[in-house]
Amino acid sequence: MHLEVHEVTATYGARRAAQGPASAVLRDVSVGVRRGELVALLGANGAGKSTALKVACGLVAPTRGRVTLAGRDIAEMTRGAVARAVAVVEQSSQPALAFTVREVVSMGRAPHQGAWMVSSDEDTSIVDEALARCELTGLEHRVVTELSGGEQKRVSIARALAQTPEVLLLDEPGAFLDVRHQLALYELLLEQTRSRNLACLVVMHDLNVAAQFADRVVLLAEGRVVGDGTVEEVMTYRKLKETFGADLYCGQNDLTGARFFLPMRARPDGDA
Repeated sequence: MHLEVHEVTATYGARRAAQGPASAVLRDVSVGVRRGELVALLGANGAGKSTALKVACGLVAPTRGRVTLAGRDIAEMTRGAVARAVAVVEQSSQPALAFTVREVVSMGRAPHQGAWMVSSDEDTSIVDEALARCELTGLEHRVVTELSGGEQKRVSIARALAQTPEVLLLDEPGAFLDVRHQLALYELLLEQTRSRNLACLVVMHDLNVAAQFADRVVLLAEGRVVGDGTVEEVMTYRKLKETFGADLYCGQNDLTGARFFLPMRARPDGDA
């Protein structure tokens, strides 16, 4: 595994002090991602998905266990070294006021530049490529706050790609996007994961999207891993019931073979 979260238990400081060890957000969690692989992290609200991403990039220190990047303990690496290797796209972020699309994407080069953050020809070429990959070339001089939500999300992805990372961590990147833009976003992520040989870990909300794009799926429930494997191995009725506490119909598309999932409403008492 290129990135590995190994037997991690994690809490937040104030919560830990007030409530003790039982308040841990993650409990003995192990998640690994290989280069060239897109792994979906699924779970109900409060399961610990976002915390797992923060631990994976070093923003939250585990109380037990460790995170390794290419075999190195991330806690022993400098913040600059981690920033050059790991790019993070949060679920939502405040758009940079008055900055253009190009300026925001260029910020992804900061970990590779000196204290004065002077762009080289290589930096400019990398930013140009990231803009093109995310179909932002025609918008590069627009102010980011003037863009739609979907366009702003593409700017965030482009900035992460401009960072030229080894690892890409994303927290529900498809949130608030319509179906067409959500599918286009995940097509882009999968293509970049393959072409750049990235280790890509994505918190997802939509089970049907995860089933189409993930190489592997990790299920979290109450801070613990309850499933880790291929879509066929993990996204079963029993495992999803354990993860989400809801009944889901698991079907298969006759044309594509892709799995799909439909929530089933609980029947009123007394119904046959």
